[in-house]
Amino acid sequence: MTDTYPPGVQEYIQRGEALTAAEESRRAAMRAMKFDTIAVHGLYGMEAALANQGSIIEPTYLSPAQHFENSDHMEAALAYLMPAWAYSRVANPTQHFLEETLALLEGYGCEVATSACVTASGMAAVFMATNPFLSGRAPMNIVASARCYGGTFMLFQERYGAERGVEIRWVHDPLNLQEWSDQIDENTRFLYGELPSNPGLAILDVAAVAALAHEHGCPLIIDSTVATPALLRPLCHGADIVVHSLSKSITSSGMAIAGALIARHDLPSHIGTDEMREDFVRYVKLLPYRDHGPGLSPFSAMMIMNDLRTLRSKMDLFSRNTMQVARFLSDHPQVGAAFYPGLESMRDYALAAQQMWLVDGALEDGAPLNRYGHLMGFTMRGGAAAARAAFDRLQLIWRATDLGRIKSIATIPAISTHQQQGESGRELAEVPDNLIRMSVGGEHPDDIIADLDRALTGA
Repeated sequence: MTDTYPPGVQEYIQRGEALTAAEESRRAAMRAMKFDTIAVHGLYGMEAALANQGSIIEPTYLSPAQHFENSDHMEAALAYLMPAWAYSRVANPTQHFLEETLALLEGYGCEVATSACVTASGMAAVFMATNPFLSGRAPMNIVASARCYGGTFMLFQERYGAERGVEIRWVHDPLNLQEWSDQIDENTRFLYGELPSNPGLAILDVAAVAALAHEHGCPLIIDSTVATPALLRPLCHGADIVVHSLSKSITSSGMAIAGALIARHDLPSHIGTDEMREDFVRYVKLLPYRDHGPGLSPFSAMMIMNDLRTLRSKMDLFSRNTMQVARFLSDHPQVGAAFYPGLESMRDYALAAQQMWLVDGALEDGAPLNRYGHLMGFTMRGGAAAARAAFDRLQLIWRATDLGRIKSIATIPAISTHQQQGESGRELAEVPDNLIRMSVGGEHPDDIIADLDRALTGA
């Protein structure tokens, strides 16, 4: 239908087709590269640099709007007939470089066409990944693991459930495939899971749950914030959409708040248009994302990109440190139980070992290496009072609510990240009041362990 546009606009459409073809060529070339190379370069190559004054690092476009050459250029761009950014609420070149890198990393190692969209926070990403499936007035329900982040629980339970009448069907045990299956019916809009979950470190079988979703024509959405694509790529196991709080593991410096959704093309859904199913992220970005306004600051996008370049090596370091800390805590007399996917005492250890691997293995020989991330938890003997007392005695480990930092951080979820969902909601999500959640960073593990030992023993 582009031939209905004036000749001047058609010229810009043709120019856009050439730009799109060049970018696809670069994308194809990068798919042949290793994970670390993709993380370092993304789509930004030498030709792009020469178009940006030769800058080796991706430029940060802080201007909120694009200048157009003329009215034909503006019309073609705002009709989405050629690559453009027009206004940073919809798109921005710096955001685009980050999105393309994330899309390539989540699709690494499998033949899956992917697209990505970055948002101003992780919760904005969860909202943009789920809300498009909740259109229409027909009865609808969501089937989701109750072992999830407190913000997600509240979005589903309160915003979707209480305020909009969406039935929320919580899966108590994400390892129980029969429980997932029993909850799905013709009114189910999507399935949602998180692994490893925050804060309980629960695991689910992505391939098996995806198969159940697809049998009913539904997409499976996975929050993979804790693992990152360096340890797990759910799209390669059959999931349809992945969400991240980029504020966490990927932005280990802690210098930005952001989120992302990455989706495979041609996802299953009995809701929405053909265009939405063919390229869900493009649909989201150009329509509901534009209208809801959860755009990411270009400056934040650049800060995240700089952290992303070394993701694999940092997740390897954090994982090795956390394994040492988890083993120490699992043997400590003041600790009731330690939770970490890499501990053999965990009920879902075998499944975690099956799904979580350091991408590309060891640098020296490429041998496969299980790695389980930086997040762990432990309960205190003596209940909530003992947990608060130990927490208050920490001197090196920071008391805060975030995670995935280069600096180690601890929190008590019952009074922080999961406080608002109430006692019954915490019981459903298995978040006891004596649980301390820890995100282990890049410090030497001996120093982290020493700080924990002082706090636990009161020495």
